[in-house]
Amino acid sequence: MAHGHTEHHDRTLPADLNAPAAVTAWRNRALIWAAVFGLGSLVFLFTGQVDHFLRAWVVGFMVIFGLSLGGMALLMVQYVTGGKWGLLLRRPLEAMSRCIPLIALLWLPIGFGVKRLYIWAAVTNIGQSLANGQISGAEAHAITWKRPMLNIHGFWIRAVIYFVIWAFYMWKLNSWSMQREADPQANTEARTSFWRIKFENLSGFGIIVYAITLLGASIDWVMSMDPTWYSSIWGLVYLVAQGFSVLAMSIMTVIYLSKWQPYSTVLRITEQQDLGKLVLAFVMLNIYLNFAQFLIIWSGNSPEEIPWYLNRFGGGWAVVITLDFIFHWVIPFTLLLSRNFKRSKRKMIGLCWWIIFARLFDMWWQVEPGFPDARRNLHWSFGMAAYLVVPVFLLALWLAYYFNQLKSRPVFVVNDPHTPEILEAEHVHA
Repeated sequence: MAHGHTEHHDRTLPADLNAPAAVTAWRNRALIWAAVFGLGSLVFLFTGQVDHFLRAWVVGFMVIFGLSLGGMALLMVQYVTGGKWGLLLRRPLEAMSRCIPLIALLWLPIGFGVKRLYIWAAVTNIGQSLANGQISGAEAHAITWKRPMLNIHGFWIRAVIYFVIWAFYMWKLNSWSMQREADPQANTEARTSFWRIKFENLSGFGIIVYAITLLGASIDWVMSMDPTWYSSIWGLVYLVAQGFSVLAMSIMTVIYLSKWQPYSTVLRITEQQDLGKLVLAFVMLNIYLNFAQFLIIWSGNSPEEIPWYLNRFGGGWAVVITLDFIFHWVIPFTLLLSRNFKRSKRKMIGLCWWIIFARLFDMWWQVEPGFPDARRNLHWSFGMAAYLVVPVFLLALWLAYYFNQLKSRPVFVVNDPHTPEILEAEHVHA
């Protein structure tokens, strides 16, 4: 059989780079979902299920927090590493980062509910709490030694510092992006170098700051629910999980947008497949870190470390962690091995939604067994239904805000050195 090379002319961007009208429809649909599930969430407050409401709030909050902060982090990674893959995702990632003010507002129920969520905050007299059985000896020991960090004032102060830092980077990255777009000389050699160095300097240090603040936030908001628990890679686990979910949301966004201009022009099958490979890399890194953490702690069998896992394996929780393993790794890993799967828009959209669901499921497994009534005791009650309602409300509210941010700017970047590359035609071999 003869092999021929078919030439295709490079494509051109349309004059109108604004978001299609469908984005407004998506926002309105998300608002309807948020209203319905928001009313459903209030039921748990009015029926006295405040504890489960707050726990479910943490689950949903940590997922949308990861989408916002992780979107900003991946944006900085793209500025440091370069590559045209980031050009496709830049506007969605910027829109995610601009959701940080909403995240700060949604953190407040956690801040005000601190005594219901964290045993170290509820305990004022450690000796008395130990005597009446409110805490165990291990918890008393941990709270005593960690009190300089685990106190309500420090909890609030650190949260304010985190959000101020993240808001600063959000502002700089987004404002500079628009300034470069408005720069008439942005594609000249001198100005290209100027903007590249400017973004690299901000993002390079910003990635380090992101890693440090994410570690602190993940310890404060999730790990400290069990004051006896610690892990040296806890922050890294959350970092990878954020990249996992952010890629899913951003890829899903650009595939949906590819039904209309300008993404119908710029999203080639080649780039879609490359983005699928990137998701596969995060899937493998995600399971590697989680399994490595489990293997080291389980084989060490230390009385100070092993209870965290025992609480999440006993009383039916073993079924949940088995499903979590299947949802988070087996399904996406198996599907993403297929080249044809990564090149199918419909299949990739379905997988991206599945990844968001898997992330919510994983957070439920992390949060719920940390409380005395659920440790080694997977029980079903009306309060547990909050995990089906409250996180959906938060995700829908976040999506509405995200879509509103996405439509506020042109959805594709013009003044970038990689723009001509993304417009090159795909070459077909017959």
